[in-house]
Amino acid sequence: MDLARQEAVTWRNRALLLFDRVAMPVAVCDVYGAVLLANPAMAAECGRTPGQLRGRDVLDLFSPREATQVERIAEALRLRHRSRYQVSVRWQTPGGVERCGELTADPVSDTVEDTPALLVMLRVDAERAPSPTAPAGQAHATPAEARILALLAAGATTARAARETSLTADGVTYHLRRLSSRWGASNRTELVARAYALGVLTPGVWPPGVSGDEA
Repeated sequence: MDLARQEAVTWRNRALLLFDRVAMPVAVCDVYGAVLLANPAMAAECGRTPGQLRGRDVLDLFSPREATQVERIAEALRLRHRSRYQVSVRWQTPGGVERCGELTADPVSDTVEDTPALLVMLRVDAERAPSPTAPAGQAHATPAEARILALLAAGATTARAARETSLTADGVTYHLRRLSSRWGASNRTELVARAYALGVLTPGVWPPGVSGDEA
């Protein structure tokens, strides 16, 4: 492997190591838009774990607002153009919130001859309030967040919660920070208490369970 290629691989690997710590939703997709890697922030927008997004078409997860944008990008990729591409999208969170934003895709590869992957970043522009008919508990926590809360209520450490949810420790911490900000909680004990009060966790059940799950 020549020096230039070695350096490219090194920088790529360093970038991937930062995935779990980046607050912005980020994914790596193949040239057809299938997700290869996703960070916890991207997975949280879809109410899934990063592993559950693997293989999904990013444009099935985030609907383009203008089909012509996608057609132009597809044609540019076929011609191996290496520009930055932007697509206006909308999607609905698991809590029933409709959001609008922009996907930015940058072709990346080790050499100009290689078929590029796409580094995709999501910027959230706006959101609408959840539907009044949406269940209160689901409007306040994604399935991944609820699972983490149930594990914490049962006494799990961050490391164990990470193993049980197929996340990294940083990924678990990211979800907890989002919940703390959303609910105004100052610590994990308060987070668990809020989860019961909001109906995310089922009262009087041991081990702790998520409301709506079958026994």
